[in-house]
This record gives sequence, C-alpha cells and structure tokens, in this order.
Amino acid sequence: MNIMRQLELEHMKSSIPDFGVGDTVDVHYLIKEGDKERVQVFTGTVIKFQRSGIRRTVTVRRIVAGEGVERTFALHSSRVADVKVRDRGIVRRAKLYFLRDREGKATRLPRNLGKHKWPRSGAGSGLNSTAADGKADNAES
Repeated sequence: MNIMRQLELEHMKSSIPDFGVGDTVDVHYLIKEGDKERVQVFTGTVIKFQRSGIRRTVTVRRIVAGEGVERTFALHSSRVADVKVRDRGIVRRAKLYFLRDREGKATRLPRNLGKHKWPRSGAGSGLNSTAADGKADNAES
C-alpha cells in the first residue's frame, strides 16, 4: 500500500455517520474563545461534498435572520467533534447550488423516509471493508 495512503487511513475518523447531499445535519464544532474551548452546533442542509480521503470537506447551508450562511467543514479535522443526521432529503443533484437562489419555504427539500440505496458520505474516503481490514492488520503488527 502507498505510504501516504496508509498515513491517511491512520488519521481518519471512523465515527462519521453515513449522510449525503440534501440531508439536514448538526455539526458539533470546537470554538476557541480566549483560553476556553466550547462546542458550537451548526445545523443546516448539506449542499456539497468535496475531495476524498482525509481531505474530505462538506459545505452546510442554513438561513439565519433572513440571510443564507454557508460553512465548510473538514470532516476528519480535530475541530469537528461530531456530526449527527437529523433528516434525510431526496435530491437528484450532487451539488445543491440552486438553494442559494431560493427563499423561505422554497428551500425545503422532500424528506426521504426509506433506506439508503448505497453509502453516501464514505464514497471515496477509503473507509470500506477492505481498507478497514488492512488498517486493523497494520495496527496489530
């Protein structure tokens, strides 16, 4: 296995839930204010994923006081304490940039009450069963 890929797998989080574009998520993010640290929750709709592996990022959008706020989080960063899925949305696009032009109730997406057909957030991250087994074998050595 490639040395860089092996290092990536060692430092990746394994506790990221399966979520995708269109889902409503709570991102628990560590905020440092002076000498104190606290967890701040950013709730919004996932509008895009970028990159793969340890560099995987997710952009979350929400409306605050009538203004759209987008924030990009590195999923495997130590500053991201937790990600929780609140609702799953039905979408037919990989990037939901069209939500930027919508206002009010038009920004809502239909809810998906069924099961996922495939894993969504782990795609391209290297956290499949063969990579996890390879990581476990290397940890024992």
